[in-house]
Amino acid sequence: MPKVNVKWGGNRYEVDVDTSSEPLIFKAQLFELTGVVPDRQKIVFKGKTLKDDWEGFKIEDGSLIMLLGTVSEAPKKLTDEPMEVENKDRYIEEKKLNLPAGLNNLGNTCFMNASLQVMKTIPELQTALSLYNADSMEITSKQITMGLKTLFKQMNGAENKAYPPHLFVLQLQHCFPQLATKTPQGMNEQQDANECWNEIMRCLNSELALEGPEKEKISFKRFVEGTHKIELRNTEAEDEVQNSEENFYELSCYLTQEVKYLQSGINKTVEQITKHSTKLGRDAIFEKKTLISRLPGYLCIQLVRFFYKEKEKLNAKILKDVKFPFILDVFDLCTPELKEKLAPNRAAFKEYEDKAVERLRQSKLEEKVEKEEDIKYAPYSFENDPGSNNSGFYELQGIVTHKGRSSNSGHYVGWIKVNKQWIMCDDDEVHPVTEDDVQKLSGGGDWHCAYLLLYGPRRLRID
Repeated sequence: MPKVNVKWGGNRYEVDVDTSSEPLIFKAQLFELTGVVPDRQKIVFKGKTLKDDWEGFKIEDGSLIMLLGTVSEAPKKLTDEPMEVENKDRYIEEKKLNLPAGLNNLGNTCFMNASLQVMKTIPELQTALSLYNADSMEITSKQITMGLKTLFKQMNGAENKAYPPHLFVLQLQHCFPQLATKTPQGMNEQQDANECWNEIMRCLNSELALEGPEKEKISFKRFVEGTHKIELRNTEAEDEVQNSEENFYELSCYLTQEVKYLQSGINKTVEQITKHSTKLGRDAIFEKKTLISRLPGYLCIQLVRFFYKEKEKLNAKILKDVKFPFILDVFDLCTPELKEKLAPNRAAFKEYEDKAVERLRQSKLEEKVEKEEDIKYAPYSFENDPGSNNSGFYELQGIVTHKGRSSNSGHYVGWIKVNKQWIMCDDDEVHPVTEDDVQKLSGGGDWHCAYLLLYGPRRLRID
């Protein structure tokens, strides 16, 4: 991968160029350095202008490339505009909150924006990204992981502002062409946020690691990967039993007519299937029992709202109202062995809650204001299994919602909890919301419907 010198506006930049990728990726790199958007860039090398491919650009280490183009006018700051008193007060309050950076919509990229905002609420992910360095950019997982590291770093430095994710959008579309389809008019088509989430997570899981207490490497996927124990028992020959395990990265909540609450939608531990019986030499009815034998620290749940309508040739949406809890208990989904392991920490939570009333009364008498950084918590993972959940209790920390009637259209929004405050991330618009606002995202109409739910470990406070 040659390192070239790019001259622009009296400045010179050293840039690694991957000529196996589209020139748009190179243009996005230059945008990150100069602020000149790709559409305004003219890149010249030995009298030739860079087009849609690298033809005629035989560059090597040290090549000098000219960049022509001007930075578009920066948007005016909110404070430059006259504001009504009510809006001004709200702006001042939001500035105090240090709101996360928004992401500009670059043409139907809200599916990505919403997913990334929710993903960013996983602190272990941000830590792992900060430690990551790619030894090559030729592999898809490395491109995406390094791109996300750069984007999150830029977002962390742009609080209370919006950031245009040009480079990461181009990387995502280059690595996953199914997320880069266009309309007949050449515009970006709306994509599925869950597919985007899974593709990015797959890359991160194969690349990232954290440092454990003994300096050992802990794969990031341990924080988001659970394990199902599956038992298949032949109902016609009960001594024919098959046991297996499989890993999962999200649970699915199927929205059948009787499902009104999230817990009932994911509690499908026993079902009957037809499969070939080795013992009987024919198809037979098997009882399939699926229980969780390992809980991840962070649990993603998809509400399966979209289904394909053959006649209309589109992915229609189930608008059904399904209530979801802020505190989720998945104890009933676990194997007996895991339940036994969870018991001590669940007892500790109960003991803590039994004393909560007295603590609340005492805190009011003392009028003591506690800072979050002063509060200590017990580990949420088993000592011999970093990244696991040791209680079965989870707390909601992020939601991706969809508004519209089809996955091929409509609009995605991210809702995240930061320092006990819920925040709506609607592309570049970011502002606080109440828990009542979040509760209204359960569906039932044309308003935003919860599509992906991210639960983090419920933390046990140590007094």
